[in-house]
Amino acid sequence: MEIHFNYLPNTHTYNFIENFMTMNKVKYFFFLPASIVLLLIACNHTVTNPLQSGNWVTRSESDANARFQAVSFVVGDTSYIGTGYDGLTRYSDLWSLDATGRWHECASLPQVSGDSAPARNGAVAFAIGRTGYLTTGTDGYNKFKDTWAYNVDNNTWVQKADFANGTLPGRYGASAFAIGNYGYVTSGNDNNYLKDLWQYDPSTDKWTKKASVGSLVSTPNGTDGYSTAGFKRMLATTFVYKNQGYIVTGLGGGGTNVTDFWKYDPPTDTWISLRQIANISTSNYDDDYTDIARNSGVAFVQGDSAYLTVGISGGYTQKTWAYDFKTDLWSRKTSFERSGREGAVAFVLGSRAFVSMGKASSTYFDDLEEWQPNAALNTND
Repeated sequence: MEIHFNYLPNTHTYNFIENFMTMNKVKYFFFLPASIVLLLIACNHTVTNPLQSGNWVTRSESDANARFQAVSFVVGDTSYIGTGYDGLTRYSDLWSLDATGRWHECASLPQVSGDSAPARNGAVAFAIGRTGYLTTGTDGYNKFKDTWAYNVDNNTWVQKADFANGTLPGRYGASAFAIGNYGYVTSGNDNNYLKDLWQYDPSTDKWTKKASVGSLVSTPNGTDGYSTAGFKRMLATTFVYKNQGYIVTGLGGGGTNVTDFWKYDPPTDTWISLRQIANISTSNYDDDYTDIARNSGVAFVQGDSAYLTVGISGGYTQKTWAYDFKTDLWSRKTSFERSGREGAVAFVLGSRAFVSMGKASSTYFDDLEEWQPNAALNTND
């Protein structure tokens, strides 16, 4: 299956009053809508301009079954998507999507006696070199800590050291990213909300505990609007930019979506505070930060911006926001044009970003949507 990667009565008497009234009706017809638009703009601090705020394009659906809480990782010009849950079945399969837009079924996680990798959802994955790594997750009853390495060149899985070297219980709903030769897993739920950070070194097959989320040295400009404490969470989003890891959003204790935002610097093992994703400062830059916070969303990086979309914010949200790394500010973008959802996956192939899978209530998705940040909105694609 392929994705095509590749608008006056005829009278001799001039009636001044009648023509004057006609012209006024025409004036109101044309200018009243414009006045309403200007009024709406004046009442909003941030306006989504459909000609400048990006476009979502539907591509061919996945060959894999619909599901949510799958994992994804990218090696070279190929994305890999696997595991997840469709309401009836938990999966241990793996699928690839290459640069030509073709889906291929890959080797599933091993299911042999004595050396099995249980089917799961809520796991995490990351890629280092030519290998993808998968760890944690749940089967609805048990929480896992086993770790598996997938070699993309020979299509095989090999079991590795358990998450945290087996010293901690299993967890699900964690978040992961890779920087250089290391993978990182943070947060999640092991019957408690968490904010610890663990680094995986494939050369030694060992996990090392690092600074927990929110272990900061200082805030850049005082504390107004900045995160001053790192909250425990699950179902957060992470991304990487210029060899630094970022974590934002997520579900915290008490069922509340957290609003703190952090950047992790591996060489110094410290977290740097960023502006929170809520209207909490005395300045006006965050007056419109009313629906960034969420859990179960996805995030990805294109150019000098990160993009956050879908997830749960009150209900299933389609709101899309862009984060500018240079200014530490967020701006609204075109909302996700398909159904709002939770537990989707997102990935970038080359310079192109995609969102797939997820669920809304009892509906599970296998669609593939491409985000075009510099395109004008086209609701017909």
